[in-house]
Amino acid sequence: MLKPTKNRFSLVILLMLIFIGLALISRIILMITSFHQVDLGILPLIKVFSVGVFYDFIAASYYLAPLALYIILMPDKLFNNRFHKYIFWFFLFVQINLLVFNIFTEWFFWKEFGRRFDFIAVDYLVYTHEVMQNILESYPIPLLLSLVFMISSSLFYFIYKKTAVLDSAFNSSQGFLQRLKIGVCIISLPILFFNVLNEQSMANVSANQFNNELSKDGLYSLFSAFRNNTLDYDAHYRTENIGTIMSNLKTIYKCDDTHSRYIKKPGKELKYNVMLIMVESLSAEYVGAFGDTRGWTPNLDNLVKHSLFFNNLYATGTRTDRGMEAVVLSVPPTPGRSIIKRPDCHNMFSSGFIFKEKGYENKFMYAGYGYFDNMNDFFSHNGFMTVDRANMDRSEIIFSNAWGVSDEDLFNKALKESDKSYQNNKPFFNYIMTASNHRPYTYPDGRIDIPSHTGRSGSVKYTDYAINKFLNDAASKPWFKNTIFIILADHNGGSAGKTSLPAWRYKIPVIIYGPGIIRPQIVSKLSSQIDLMPTLFSLMNWSYESKFYGEDILDANFNERAFIGTYEKLGLLRNNRLVILEPGKKLQEYKIVSQGLQDIKYKEIDPIKKDKLDAITYYQSASYFYRSGINRWNN
Repeated sequence: MLKPTKNRFSLVILLMLIFIGLALISRIILMITSFHQVDLGILPLIKVFSVGVFYDFIAASYYLAPLALYIILMPDKLFNNRFHKYIFWFFLFVQINLLVFNIFTEWFFWKEFGRRFDFIAVDYLVYTHEVMQNILESYPIPLLLSLVFMISSSLFYFIYKKTAVLDSAFNSSQGFLQRLKIGVCIISLPILFFNVLNEQSMANVSANQFNNELSKDGLYSLFSAFRNNTLDYDAHYRTENIGTIMSNLKTIYKCDDTHSRYIKKPGKELKYNVMLIMVESLSAEYVGAFGDTRGWTPNLDNLVKHSLFFNNLYATGTRTDRGMEAVVLSVPPTPGRSIIKRPDCHNMFSSGFIFKEKGYENKFMYAGYGYFDNMNDFFSHNGFMTVDRANMDRSEIIFSNAWGVSDEDLFNKALKESDKSYQNNKPFFNYIMTASNHRPYTYPDGRIDIPSHTGRSGSVKYTDYAINKFLNDAASKPWFKNTIFIILADHNGGSAGKTSLPAWRYKIPVIIYGPGIIRPQIVSKLSSQIDLMPTLFSLMNWSYESKFYGEDILDANFNERAFIGTYEKLGLLRNNRLVILEPGKKLQEYKIVSQGLQDIKYKEIDPIKKDKLDAITYYQSASYFYRSGINRWNN
């Protein structure tokens, strides 16, 4: 209990204690939520809570700096006015509501992603329309807001009754210079932390990623994500001399200084239509062909038997824009935001331009509105026309939710657009991005045996149903026998894991189907999303200039490796080893001891020289080529 003191700044201390106390409660709730994943040893928990309280204090210093400035500037006559005291009581009540509301939002975010607020939360603040609609459709908002209000009111009443700080603070008499001395000390704290603290490096308290996330503060993590939406590779990551990097890159790819090389194929080039379906969040762990027994994907499992199936292929990231970037540009993930969402994302060396050069009509089709994640801007300046929800008539929409129209509606639109290209005597490349397999997990009734809005199981099974219907509908089209269908995920359905880069969380299905064109086969080579287009071009026997980092998986000399990452951690996976590059110029290597569809165990080892050099080569060169403009389309 705070004792009465005639000092205005006792109000700041009161709010700081409330902030830290509620942040502690939030941490405990999140720990209980992930009870089986957290390292619950005494020492690990001491680290989590001690470091956590420190970050809570840092976050509180940012949060309360404006209040400290306000207290400095307000003269006694206005500050001690009774009406002003009532205003502050209301202000305190609002702040308590906001902090309790934050506990709820952190819990929902943690349940979805297994992390504190990060880049995803930043995007959610940017794309407010889709996010708000998604929240309204996913959760009982009136009930949740009522709970927030009841809890906040109870807490406010307790503070009001148990502390005399408010009354005594508004009876204080402090001269401006005295207020300035105290206030400057408070305001200097966030300035000091901003300039001295190396972001959230202290939060790496354990090899267990859940412990590391728990040691952070949610609001501070959100601020950190805003601050680091771009990360300069050379400034933050392990580097080598650029001459060494280029020499090693030439050894890997047999390319020139601009990473260019000419892929030469003898014989006639084949102009098959290409229908690429990128499925939202289709994890390998959901698909029966990988060993899942829940029966969510019966149609895809059957399709695998008649297709070229890659069962050891990995997504490069945990967001849709990363999957698109990997497929269209065939590059490893560079730190910070994906290239798609950067201002300078036009005229890249894109597979869209290669298709266009071969005479194709390219269309990017999205179930939602293409301004989301900057999709339309990126695709329209990299060789594609765009078709999104805004281009659909009401008669074309059976069902929609916050993220877009149903998969059926999107596929029906794709059929119409394919017919148009066929009628124009143009081979077509349609890049289709679905949205149904996403919270709130809603879809048209009566399609499958799981009711809409039930959860992930229903949305996966509905997507499976919609893809099968689409293929059956396409089979009646005159262009069907000359079309290759590609089905893959943008990323996994979740990104949480005990380790910072849990490899099993990046494994996705890739199915290439084309009756009479594609020979059914299972390919188990370790590969990446960035290899998809080079493999497709090889299947069509294309010769072309390449600046791609991806390679033909079916080539006998294919270099098996996969790239996995977050916005700040970059991984190279190969030979059962994982090299991770992190900000602060850190480099670690792990040996994979065991790996399953829902688990992976690592053992840290001393970095192997070649692994270390190759990992740096891939990521440093990719960042260098983007920054210097070398990876642009200049044909």
